[in-house]
Amino acid sequence: MHSPDKVGTLYVVATPIGNLEDITLRALKVLKEVDIIACEDTRRTLKLLNYYEITGKKLISYHEHNEREQAKRIVKELLRGKNVALVSDAGTPCISDPGYRLVNLARKESINVIPIPGATAFATALSASGLPTDRFLFTGFLPRKEKQLKETLKELLSLPFTVVCYESPHRLKKTLEIIAAVEPEREIGIYREITKVNEEFLYGKAQDLLKELERKDTIKGEFVLLFPPRKEERSEEEKDPESFLKELKEKGYTLKEAVKETCQKTGFPRNEVYRIALKLFRD
Repeated sequence: MHSPDKVGTLYVVATPIGNLEDITLRALKVLKEVDIIACEDTRRTLKLLNYYEITGKKLISYHEHNEREQAKRIVKELLRGKNVALVSDAGTPCISDPGYRLVNLARKESINVIPIPGATAFATALSASGLPTDRFLFTGFLPRKEKQLKETLKELLSLPFTVVCYESPHRLKKTLEIIAAVEPEREIGIYREITKVNEEFLYGKAQDLLKELERKDTIKGEFVLLFPPRKEERSEEEKDPESFLKELKEKGYTLKEAVKETCQKTGFPRNEVYRIALKLFRD
């Protein structure tokens, strides 16, 4: 058995997704104080450390191809009392990035794991997209095989809430072509180069987005795709959440019950329904 007072701490540290100034003071403090930094790419991490003049750090390579072996090695260091910071190339580790195996193994060894929050590409894109955020699904990277990709896209495009996913530049064209084929009139959003100089949000039909991207010399970086909720046909009485809420109030529904039922029946965003319900139930 290892002695609890001699065991180190594993810090899961979020780093900038583009602009190097998008890092928290707490993250910088941790990176300065830990004994070891486990990096997806030591060169990328070194660039960040040099920018903030953090020197003399022991860097360990930790990526998808060596996760199993390195996770065991890092846990041994933690059990020896070393404090370790886990970082990815950009954003929050374990969110479509390596880190799960290390955190899981550390938890099994009763090692303290502390998250140091910060940037995450999907949340950043969603916050500035203008799409409904009261309910959404994040699915990570889309499948690579075309058949599976097509089936997945059909499913995601049918959902009644916002969907956010990642796509790589060399697969983006194929993904947009499939969307254009299965949902030609459907509008979607693409966020590229988030927080960087050439940051851009494109919104429209897949076919139009393909034409827009073809005008660019190169397509770099990872992309965030955003699918707005599918609009469902509603009956006349269901189109008006206020009328629906009044009816439920008369039936004796509580505010909470009425809001839930109205959202399910009308498809209106919860925050909008709740705002209307507050006024009605106070009267």
